[in-house]
Amino acid sequence: MYLEITGYFFEGHKDDFIQFELNVAPEFESAIMKILGWRSLADEVVGELPLSVTQVRQIEVVMQQPLPENLDLFIGVRG
Repeated sequence: MYLEITGYFFEGHKDDFIQFELNVAPEFESAIMKILGWRSLADEVVGELPLSVTQVRQIEVVMQQPLPENLDLFIGVRG
C-alpha cells in the first residue's frame, strides 16, 4: 500500500480527467500521515480525500517538492 496524490481541474472545468498523479515515496509516508491525522494506511482506504491549501503546503515542505497550484489536489491509499 502507498499514498498517491492526484490533481484535477477545478470544479466546473470541461475537462474532468486526472491531470496530475504522484506516488508518494515511502520515506515521506509517516510525515504526511501525521499531517493528515492518520494512524495507518490500512485504516484510510476510503477513496480520495481533498487536501486543503495548508495540507498541500505542509506536504510540499516534507517532500521538498512543489505541487501544482492550478488543480484541486486529493490524496488516497493505493494497493
